[in-house]
Amino acid sequence: MNTAARKRDIRLRRGTNIRGKWHHKVYTVVRLLGSGTVGDVYLCRSQGQAVAVKISEQALSMTAEVQALKILQTSKVQDSGLGPSLLDVDDWQVSPGKIYSFYVMEYVAGLSLHSFVKRQGTIYIGILLCQMLKQLEELHKIGYVFGDLKSENIIVTDKPVKIRLIDVGGMTKIGRSVKEYTNFYDRAYWRLGKRLAEPSYDLFAVTMVTLAIFYPGKFLRVEHNGPFLRRKIKEIKSLRLYAPVLEGALRAAYPSAKAMQDALLKRKQASPSQKGRPAKKSSLVEIVLLATCASLYYGIYLVLTIGL
Repeated sequence: MNTAARKRDIRLRRGTNIRGKWHHKVYTVVRLLGSGTVGDVYLCRSQGQAVAVKISEQALSMTAEVQALKILQTSKVQDSGLGPSLLDVDDWQVSPGKIYSFYVMEYVAGLSLHSFVKRQGTIYIGILLCQMLKQLEELHKIGYVFGDLKSENIIVTDKPVKIRLIDVGGMTKIGRSVKEYTNFYDRAYWRLGKRLAEPSYDLFAVTMVTLAIFYPGKFLRVEHNGPFLRRKIKEIKSLRLYAPVLEGALRAAYPSAKAMQDALLKRKQASPSQKGRPAKKSSLVEIVLLATCASLYYGIYLVLTIGL
């Protein structure tokens, strides 16, 4: 379904206590973090700790999201930064006939992708794309796609700078139909592929996430969407280095996230700006961070394959 924010049937005020029916833990609302089709996410405090609490009347959908978080935890994919840690699952009985389901997650503090790049500069785009693709590769290896990959589901933390993919409600087993999606990031909306859970579905969304940094107001599809999106990429000066890779993702040119990541690194290494002259400080920073990203990817690969 198109995951546009729904009209909330419950709005919690600051200071409201969410009390678990079964585990009896209390979470005090600080503010609303975001809303989606399944439920609302609130920043809360519990025993002095900041946590994120998602609450909804849709118990079945909430159960599916909890299962997705558990899959990430048991498979160690969360070690790469994908998805918040799951802390608690319970029900909140507001009145004798009114019960809400909720689950509690690690609160990931940071900036939106657009805000981070606006503040820190486009030098970080290659680094952040590298990290995102590394996380997606680990997810694809265990048989799932992220599905509803969009700017709103991405946080960039500081110290260290790291992409965090949150809200795993769209996570779908490879081979199945993607049920939760957002039009702008969905290749089927652009008539450029099927709404099928496969690595290339997520990689298409990576390109659209990148475009959303520069077009925060988004844009609608047209009659000839392939040329239209390629033109949108080429209009952005900051994306010229990575444009061929981003365009390749639009036409499902990469069999895996790792292949797309390798193509990005290759473009960076072959960049004329890196040849025949001393590197600028910003370029050195990007090279070091990209190398670190690649090193981390290899380390995680060893952990997952040989159990070190």
